[in-house]
Amino acid sequence: MREECPEPSDVELWDRAAGGDADAFGLLFDRHATAVYNFCFRRIGSWIAAEDLTSVVFMQAWRRRKDVKPHGDDLLPWLLAVADKVVGNAYRSRRRHRALLAKLAEEPPTHDHAEDVAARVDDERAMRRILEALARLPKKEREVVELCVLGELTYADAATALGIPIGTVRSRLSHARKRLREFHDPQSGMATTPVPKTTEVES
Repeated sequence: MREECPEPSDVELWDRAAGGDADAFGLLFDRHATAVYNFCFRRIGSWIAAEDLTSVVFMQAWRRRKDVKPHGDDLLPWLLAVADKVVGNAYRSRRRHRALLAKLAEEPPTHDHAEDVAARVDDERAMRRILEALARLPKKEREVVELCVLGELTYADAATALGIPIGTVRSRLSHARKRLREFHDPQSGMATTPVPKTTEVES
């Protein structure tokens, strides 16, 4: 019986891509595009903008493939770190994104896709409430929430992406959770905002 060859690791594919192998890079895209897209959507709150930002992330990855050596066997932490910077740059054009969201909310749904459009608008409204709460966090705490909660990275991967110890990741995430609970508390007199839940995955 013929043995199946194991799938190449991220590092192997990245090395091949660095040598100009577009197919290898395509496999990396297929492997990680959904995670990058979800991260961008959870940060930006717009499906359309998330698609654009995901493309930007992988274009940057392709341009930098010869200069970057991933830490460990998983390329995703580095890709999410790139995505974090891409989204940060996008926030500098915040007016354009707000106009995009407003336009989407005002567009009348077509009869063929009414339920789908309504669901997306509801998703974006809920995500914007979460983003408003996250925006109130100190930058260092917000970065950890974005990677561990929105990006679903382990503490170890988040520590690698940020260049800090795992204990610091834990501490910042704990402080961030406490602040978000305070933001969420109806007795504080502030509007309630959904608090992101984390799945604490150890490395």
